[in-house]
Amino acid sequence: MFCDASGVGTLGLKRKERFSTHSETAMKLDIELVAEDMRREKPADVLQIPFGTVFSDHMLSATYSDGEWKDARIHPFRDLSLSPAALCLHYGQGIFEGMKAYRRGERVLLFRPERNFERLIQSADRMVMPRIDPIFGIESLKELLRIERDWIPQVPGSSLYVRPTMIATEPKLGVKPASSYLYFVVLAPVGPYFKGGFSPVDIYVSTDHVRAVRGGVGAAKTMGNYAASLYAGTKAQEVGTSQVLWLDAHERKWLEEMGTSNVFVVTEEEVVTPPLSDTILHGITRDSVITLARDYGMQVSERPISIDEVIEGIDTGAIREMFGCGTAAVIAPIGSLWFKGTRYEIAGRATGQLTQRLFNDLTRIQTGEIDDPYGWVVDVN
Repeated sequence: MFCDASGVGTLGLKRKERFSTHSETAMKLDIELVAEDMRREKPADVLQIPFGTVFSDHMLSATYSDGEWKDARIHPFRDLSLSPAALCLHYGQGIFEGMKAYRRGERVLLFRPERNFERLIQSADRMVMPRIDPIFGIESLKELLRIERDWIPQVPGSSLYVRPTMIATEPKLGVKPASSYLYFVVLAPVGPYFKGGFSPVDIYVSTDHVRAVRGGVGAAKTMGNYAASLYAGTKAQEVGTSQVLWLDAHERKWLEEMGTSNVFVVTEEEVVTPPLSDTILHGITRDSVITLARDYGMQVSERPISIDEVIEGIDTGAIREMFGCGTAAVIAPIGSLWFKGTRYEIAGRATGQLTQRLFNDLTRIQTGEIDDPYGWVVDVN
C-alpha cells in the first residue's frame, strides 16, 4: 500500500509493541525507524511554514480486510500506492480528523483526543466504514508522538498538527461500501494560526450555496464536504473575506457553521450557538467553549439564530461579539460579515472580552500553562 518516494529500501530498525483493546484483543504495532543520518532537517522557523506543507519523518498506518484491522505499524513517511480503481477515488468513501499535540518543556500534551476518536467512529458509521478502536487509536498515536517529539515546535502558539485519515482502497468500480480500507496518521508542525497576532477576521455569508442538507453527511468529517465548500470559498476571497458562514439549506436563513469552525454570537444577555444537528459538525472546541462560558457565569443558549437577527443585532449594537472556534484557530474573532453586497462591522472590529478570555484560557489549558479542571489534557509521556 506504500511506496518510498526516495526510492530507498528499509530505512531503519524495527521493533514491536502490543496494545490491549476493550474488545479483549490486541493489535501488534510494528515500528520501523528512519536511520538517524537520513532524517529530515526540522524547520528552522515554524512561523514561516505554510500550514500543512512540512511533515515529520514517520507516520502510522493500518489496513482493514476480511473483517479486521491488521498490519498496524509506524514507519517512514512515504507516498501511498493505490489502484486507479480504488473506491475512495470514485465514490468519496473517506473521513479524517484534526488534532494538535503541544510540547512545552518536557511535556507532550493532547487535547481531548478521546472525543476526536469518538467523532471518527461516528463519521465511519455514517460513511459505512469500519471503526477504529479508540484505545488503539490514542495509544498508537501516543507512540508515534513519542518517536516524533522533536518535531513538536515550542514557539508560543505553535503545535504539531495530527491528521488521522481513513480511505476505501478496494479496487472496484461500483457504488458500494468497500471491503478494504487504509487508516493512516501524518504529523505536520504548524505555527500560530494568526501570523500577525490575534485579530478579527472577515466572513462571507453564503446565500447561493449551502454546506449540508438534512439527512445528509454534514455531521460527518468526510472529504466531500470540504470539496463542496471550495466554490463558495472562492466567492469569499473575491470580496476580501477569509471564510464562509453557511446558512441552512431549506430556508437560507438560519446560521449553521463556518468553513472550518462552529460559530458563536454574543449579546449582553446570552451567548448563542446553533444547536447540533446532522448538518453541523459536532465540534470539540465548541463543546469546550460552552463549558468554559457557563463556568464564567454566562447564559449559553444552543438555539436557532437567523441571519436577520444577527444583522439587526449588529446594526443596533445588541450583538457585542462574534467568533468561530475549531482545532486550527482555537478561537477566531469575527470583525465583519459580508452579506448580500454589504459589509457589516461588529463592534468596531474590536476583539471582544469574552472572545479574548476564551482564547487565552483554552490555549493555556491545551499547553499545560494553567490547571486543567476538566480532565481535557492527556499527557503523552
